[in-house]
Amino acid sequence: MSDLKSQFEEAVNYIQNAEGDFQPSNEMKLEFYALYKQATAGDVSGKRPGMMDFVNRAKYDAWEKVKGTSSEQAMQQYIDKLEALK
Repeated sequence: MSDLKSQFEEAVNYIQNAEGDFQPSNEMKLEFYALYKQATAGDVSGKRPGMMDFVNRAKYDAWEKVKGTSSEQAMQQYIDKLEALK
């Protein structure tokens, strides 16, 4: 496993199991979500959720903003964003 991939997995694990001090805003959560999806699934696909599906529409829009970013770039941005918050 590459060093970047292992660092990415550690960062994802940290965020998923974060308690106490680490309380990111909803906007920050969407940014992490978008970078995670871009790193693991590639560019956004499917139809944009309807207006009344606020949560999934916000997730889709956040993911669409990072469209075209390579998997490696998304992983590095995810790690860098977490390190900046620590």
